[in-house]
Amino acid sequence: MGSRLDPKGNRVLGLSFHPKRPWILASLHSGVIRLWDYRMGILIDTFDEHHGPVRGVHFHKSQPLFVSGGDDCKIKVWNYKIRRCLFTLTGHLDYIRTVNFHNEYPWIVSASDDQTIRIWNWQSRVCISILSGHNHYVMCASFHLKEDLVVSASLDQTIRVWDVSALRKQTVSPANDILKLAPITADLFGGGDIVVKYVLEGHDRGVNWASFHPSLPLIVSGADDRQVKLWRMNDTKAWEVDTLRGHIHNVCCVLFHARQDIIVSNSEDKSIRVWDMSKRTCVQNFCREYDRFWVLSAHPEVNLLAAGHDSGMIVFKLERERPAYVVFGGWLLYIKDRFLRFYEFATQKDNSSISIRKPLSSGPNQGPRSLSYSPTEYAVLICSDVDDGSYELYVLPPNYSPGRSNLVHEPKRGIGGSAVFIARNRFAVLDKSHYQVTIKNLKNEVTKKCDLPFNADKIFSAGTGNLLCRSEDSVILFDLQQRTNLGEIRAPNVKYIVWSNDMENVALLSKHAIIIASKKLSERCKLRETIRVKSGAWDDNGIFIYSTLNHIKYCLPNGDSGIIRTLDVPVYITRVSGSSLYCLDRDGKNRVIQIDTSECVFKLALMKKKYDEVMSMIRNSQLCGRAIIAYLQQKGFPEVGLHFARDERTRFKLAVESGNIQTAVASAKEIDEKEHWHKLGVEALRQGNAGIVEYAYQRTKNFEQLSFLYLITGNLDKLTKMLRIAEMKNDVMGQFHNALYLGDIKERIKILQESGHLPLAYITASVHGLTDIADTLAADLGGNLPTLSSGKKSSLLMPPVPILRGGDWPLLRVTKGIFEGGLENSAPAAYGEEDEGNGADWGEDIAIENAERENGQVIMADDKEATGRENEDGGWDMEELELPQDVGITHNTLFVTPTQGMPVSQIWTQKLSLAGEHAVAGNFDTALRLLNCQLGITNFSPLKPIILDLYMGGHVFLPTLASLPVVPLAVERDCSDTGSPNVRAPPALVYSLSVLEEKRRVAYRATTEGKFSEALRLFVNILHTIPVIVVETGKEVDEVKKMIGIVKEYVLGLRMEVKRKEIKDDALRQQELATYFTHCKLQNAHLILALQNAMSICYKGGNYSTAANMACRLLETDPPTNYATKAIQVRKACERNLQDAKQLNYDFRNPFVVCGSSFTPIYHGQKSVSCPYCTARFVPSMSGKLCTICDLSIVGSDASGLLCSATQTR
Repeated sequence: MGSRLDPKGNRVLGLSFHPKRPWILASLHSGVIRLWDYRMGILIDTFDEHHGPVRGVHFHKSQPLFVSGGDDCKIKVWNYKIRRCLFTLTGHLDYIRTVNFHNEYPWIVSASDDQTIRIWNWQSRVCISILSGHNHYVMCASFHLKEDLVVSASLDQTIRVWDVSALRKQTVSPANDILKLAPITADLFGGGDIVVKYVLEGHDRGVNWASFHPSLPLIVSGADDRQVKLWRMNDTKAWEVDTLRGHIHNVCCVLFHARQDIIVSNSEDKSIRVWDMSKRTCVQNFCREYDRFWVLSAHPEVNLLAAGHDSGMIVFKLERERPAYVVFGGWLLYIKDRFLRFYEFATQKDNSSISIRKPLSSGPNQGPRSLSYSPTEYAVLICSDVDDGSYELYVLPPNYSPGRSNLVHEPKRGIGGSAVFIARNRFAVLDKSHYQVTIKNLKNEVTKKCDLPFNADKIFSAGTGNLLCRSEDSVILFDLQQRTNLGEIRAPNVKYIVWSNDMENVALLSKHAIIIASKKLSERCKLRETIRVKSGAWDDNGIFIYSTLNHIKYCLPNGDSGIIRTLDVPVYITRVSGSSLYCLDRDGKNRVIQIDTSECVFKLALMKKKYDEVMSMIRNSQLCGRAIIAYLQQKGFPEVGLHFARDERTRFKLAVESGNIQTAVASAKEIDEKEHWHKLGVEALRQGNAGIVEYAYQRTKNFEQLSFLYLITGNLDKLTKMLRIAEMKNDVMGQFHNALYLGDIKERIKILQESGHLPLAYITASVHGLTDIADTLAADLGGNLPTLSSGKKSSLLMPPVPILRGGDWPLLRVTKGIFEGGLENSAPAAYGEEDEGNGADWGEDIAIENAERENGQVIMADDKEATGRENEDGGWDMEELELPQDVGITHNTLFVTPTQGMPVSQIWTQKLSLAGEHAVAGNFDTALRLLNCQLGITNFSPLKPIILDLYMGGHVFLPTLASLPVVPLAVERDCSDTGSPNVRAPPALVYSLSVLEEKRRVAYRATTEGKFSEALRLFVNILHTIPVIVVETGKEVDEVKKMIGIVKEYVLGLRMEVKRKEIKDDALRQQELATYFTHCKLQNAHLILALQNAMSICYKGGNYSTAANMACRLLETDPPTNYATKAIQVRKACERNLQDAKQLNYDFRNPFVVCGSSFTPIYHGQKSVSCPYCTARFVPSMSGKLCTICDLSIVGSDASGLLCSATQTR
């Protein structure tokens, strides 16, 4: 049984599949209706209006509606598009068990515990008929898919079949338009329009379910007598055909499979049983450990079933639908309808070849699972799950031709987990029980046996003489001749292997992951999918095309992926040729799907640096969209993305990123927003293009920055104009700043005088020696002259003289990109504007003469002056020289630039696999991912200073020139000259095992001295450092793991002790925490102190029994004399009244561990969860929360374990 969805929750009482979409409705005992996407495994919506359990739910076949009925005696019709209830139908007097839509008419049938069945018209919202006749609860009722029949089951031990043809005639008759009538009251004691056609009796107890066969005149029923009965009917009568026995409790639901001749039933005995209709025997049985099953639902078109149980539901299919196939040359060999068929890709002709033997054992999943073909010998291996793994060998005649009737000998059979051809006339069979591979010839005779040095559960073909063996969590390339491992890759649960056409690359497909590797199994990339991966094939360009449940996607060798197109139904890709994708559907039919691979081919050419192909695709293809632009940005080709972009904002962003100032200016003009002009000014200033900076500041009227730009470029004329503009705007500070930039003392004095700052004006004039102006200002001030400090030497404040005046400031040289020259020729005409950047004073000048004032604002006019002059001197005299022909330049005399070496940190990243080493190399993302995978760490904040210390300690930073950045040098451990620049020693580490041991000794000392907060800080720091530590030997690995356990115990105990000291008003809780502290695994000296403390606290609290126990335990630790004397005294005093005054949550007789969060005991046998890193134990409610001991990992999460040494990865 293949599970597709298994959410946990409340008891599910009703289920319904959507006929078209991958949705399922589940009605719960809690009164909630949930809509799930079973393909994605996500909850789409929740509907909650019923009061009490909802027992029935059903989708409409064509309308966006569903109906529900519950214990509140109400039937509700919902529209899932607008996500609300449309109306409510009332009339039933007791619980409603089931509700169902009719396939054609606007009818709803409902069954209730009020012993009636009602048919409703959901368009007129009235009850059109009441079917009475049962004398106990009616457990279910449903329409026939094609005929005018209703079947119902009741606890009165009968099944009734009702004829509703008269009701149909009334409904469709214009003269008796029942839609215009009021609710029928004549049907209270039996429907006049509906009659009972058959009453089926045979069950000994109440019948819980009955359902029609979708096409045959059959009915199946299940009852409390634990039996499933099959009934047949004709025009005049109905009778019992057979009884299926096997359930050991009440049968709750039973139905026919929509596409196979089987019956599916579930029961309160916690099982689902599958019955063969022809043999009337049980062929499959699925059981749950704790949950009873209540309801079943079958998809009307797809091979899917759903079952509701006590804690949720499960969506599953009974057998795999993937056809067995193999591709060779231009042919596809596959199995359909028990026939081996050949399909030719070139002509698209499909021919049946030979008939495949039907397996002797019946039941699902007994069909062919995989094929292997030897084209030279016309031999076919067919593997299946019969007898726990077997194969059949068919050898076709030498003159075999597809499409003709060929005589084929009886196949040769054998037992084996899987079988594949490894040579022209040899095939390998896996014997899982003995861990060996058996080599056989075409006569099915054993020629050799090869023991495997590992446990393999499946083998795949890997070329002549080689096998790919699937182990527990890896795939191994095994050479059968040399009996050695040629390669290994970590790839858990691989289901399928797809080799490229040249056998250089292989794709490993698992349920939700794809790994691309080389022929030696070195990993090239890895993809994870949320949807199940179904199949894949390589195209002619080396791109892997694969399919999921609802998409066709691609994967490049560097890991880039994308969607090619969506799918309505899953397909299995067999071949990709150009734009044609050949595939098989679940019915075994060959289909050809046209796909557009231009996007992935473009990305592949970009990855392989085939820039001529990239240029050709840019000119000729229709690639566009945000995805391709974002991809080009990510890969560092914004200038290429600029060609595809049509949105001005996107073009502006790409132009700024690529340094294309001219295009950025054109886009900024179209957008004309202040934010974009500001960004343009920043980028232009970065490039040193002063003209465009000036233009951007002018457009944003950023006068302050514009003045400063004129200052640093030495443009004093325009700076004077800025002074006049500030004066026109009445901007006093602007005037003063511009006067300061110009060094105009008189203007500054004038501004201070006009603004009322006469003392400052007087000081300025006096300091700068302007005595005439100073005397005038002194007269205005009268006797209030400011005093000047004596003894200080004054100096003239003048702006510095810029080194370069006018023109662009060459801060940064921007070189043309690889594509820029080609793209300029192919750029759209709309963007081929004139060069905006010519001239030293490029841009719009500020014309003071034409400036006008309007509402206090300055409006500037364009003043474009010619800045270039004709070259009147004739330029340089460049003449051709006549040189001898024998004078040349040899290649040996040319200087060859040495190639750049690989940084040491990059070598570390590629060669090393430990989290601490990746942290030293600066590859923080990989280090954090490793920590998350190994230890379940999600809170990395405490690790940040430690990781930064590792990185800084592993590098030396050498200063160079003042204008250049520092040069980082990696520090290696045990550095030696190997002669190869790409062979490096491991990185030096600032944290080692000896450092941690020293910290632990300091923490022990702090614990002994009673400095619990300081000791707790030190122990927690050790826990935070261990994940990134690196050790050399296996013995040191054991010491590290032992240290984790020791430090965890101290952190737990110290947290309890700190918590105890914080509690002032709860003496009982103080005693509990003190006693729990004594059960932590401490050093003997600390255990003595903890026992002494707990003994004193319990004795003072009147709990003499617990205090006596603490005293006895203290004496067992061989304490010092003073502690032993006191313990003996306490024990004697307690023995006089060996009772506790107050009951503690503490039982020293029952072994326990302390929860790291609630600080309560978890006794032996109680459920608990643990931290994957520090192994601290917690109560189950802490599952999924952050560990309070290490403050790093999530409690209850899965993790592979700590890796701190290279010896663990070999």
